[in-house]
Amino acid sequence: MPYMDGLELLKWVRSNEDTAHIPFVMMTARTDEADRLEAMEAGVTDFIVKPFSPGILLNSLKNAPSLW
Repeated sequence: MPYMDGLELLKWVRSNEDTAHIPFVMMTARTDEADRLEAMEAGVTDFIVKPFSPGILLNSLKNAPSLW
């Protein structure tokens, strides 16, 4: 992304009272456990590593709290 990475966007979404409740599924090529942990600590709803299965993505969205 041109202005911020996904983690920065996640932190901005979670820090804003109007958007903090929105489920946030992060799709990334980062596979390091430290990256996953950092995203989880920042409040990610789910963390999907690319390449991903469409079934995993759909179920992740289906199971996201407050999405439906």
